[in-house]
Amino acid sequence: MEVTTSQYKRCDLIKTSGRVDSSTAPDLEEAFSSIIDSGRHKVVFDMTDVNFMSSKAWWVLIDAQKKCKRYNRGEVILVKVQENIRDSLDLVGMGSYFQMFDDVTAAVGSF
Repeated sequence: MEVTTSQYKRCDLIKTSGRVDSSTAPDLEEAFSSIIDSGRHKVVFDMTDVNFMSSKAWWVLIDAQKKCKRYNRGEVILVKVQENIRDSLDLVGMGSYFQMFDDVTAAVGSF
């Protein structure tokens, strides 16, 4: 799994593909941490090519969301979440914890 990041004027974009599980989640966590630790708290996570999210992966996202939302500095927004992943998020009651968009342009524009 390769994690790519891009910095825009209003926010940062993280994109990855495939499975995000206990062996690959640390790479995703490192990407979020490097952005947040540098003082940027508005992050778009493009999940277009993600086909599986383990519980470890969700904890990475939840932790990043907590850090971004602290003191109303920003948030993590999810883009193109596949239906099976969205269902699992709703199943654990976290569906409303993240804003979700159907395309990257709308998500970046929301900031």
